[in-house]
Amino acid sequence: MTQVFDEKGTVHPVTVVTLGKTVVTQVKTNEKDGYNGVQIGFGDRKAKNINKPLKGHLKELGNFMFLREFRVSAEIANSYKVGDAIDPSIFVDGDKVEVSAVSKGKGFQSVIKRHGFHGGPRSHGQKHSERAPGSISGGTRNGGRVPKGMRMAGRMGSDRVTVKNLKVISLDKENNQIFISGAIPGRRGTLVTIKG
Repeated sequence: MTQVFDEKGTVHPVTVVTLGKTVVTQVKTNEKDGYNGVQIGFGDRKAKNINKPLKGHLKELGNFMFLREFRVSAEIANSYKVGDAIDPSIFVDGDKVEVSAVSKGKGFQSVIKRHGFHGGPRSHGQKHSERAPGSISGGTRNGGRVPKGMRMAGRMGSDRVTVKNLKVISLDKENNQIFISGAIPGRRGTLVTIKG
């Protein structure tokens, strides 16, 4: 993340997203495939790590790390052809976008950090229960069983998160970068999907 200033001198916190090498690898049409869509390849990987069917599919387009497909209207699908490069110019300043990515993994966490529990009091003869979850409803509402969905300690993060209504602040076409307002999920290097 960084910050940028607009023409009025207002500061905006932004996340810088780099497009890298992004190429259309397949265009799907309603007549042939039953729906309209565009498949996009992104990132680089060694040729030895790509299997033969995928090599045949990609042909000479490149050795992509990721392939993602987006369903679009027939008009948009017909405007692309295989081999077209996608750059930041598909967006304009002020566009509202939604960004999806896998959030940072935080490992095994307690109920205090994971669910915001307050823990137990230090008084009244309790010694080691400051961060304990308390009752998990053993003999009450569910007949001696722990009910489904009970909030407990466990792995936190590494979830697919979508943030909506973010604004494209500016574009850097030379460096293939998009400046998006606010924070987006994930760490540095996370694959991010941006929808207009």
